[in-house]
Amino acid sequence: MSIEKQVDSSRRGLLVATCAAGGVVGLGATGALVSTFQPSERAKAAGAPVEVDISSLQPGELKTVEWRGKPVWILKRTPEMVESLAKDEAELADPKSERTPDDLTPEYARNRNRSIKPEILVAVGICSHLGCSPSQKFTPGAQPSLPDNWGGGFLCPCHGSTFDLAGRVFKNKPAPDNLQVPRHMYLGDTKLVIGKDEKGEA
Repeated sequence: MSIEKQVDSSRRGLLVATCAAGGVVGLGATGALVSTFQPSERAKAAGAPVEVDISSLQPGELKTVEWRGKPVWILKRTPEMVESLAKDEAELADPKSERTPDDLTPEYARNRNRSIKPEILVAVGICSHLGCSPSQKFTPGAQPSLPDNWGGGFLCPCHGSTFDLAGRVFKNKPAPDNLQVPRHMYLGDTKLVIGKDEKGEA
């Protein structure tokens, strides 16, 4: 009788230990499995709207932030830069942003400035030709690879496409379209959200 109790006791201990170990492994596996269904923080950040503080942005200064793996430019234009936008229109391929507007230009940016506020341009810094990133050429006047009457804007170093200070492409250039203006909105005077507007997220 005492031998049977001893055997039952050891079996019981072994059974309890096995169940406990199995439970821990099971919980661990379940946790790992559940985590694979949830997007990583990096993935969330890649597609999520981005908030940007523009309180320190000075006139004539450009700030670059990343949204969905793309460079997004925020340019605070000077009054002279804003004024120059009216002078370029005859030389632009799509001055009113009428080409594929739903993909490239939200309704509230289908104006000469291509922006909500005249002084602030928000644009994806990727050329519509082959995806290079144009360079800043804000200084007006004749320069290498630019016309003598250059009023300031952007030059794509890959194939020479030029864009004005509203991201509108000039005629007879390889780039077929203006730079994309992403959905955006303001949270007050100094905070900007890229990737979201009053209609929802991009």
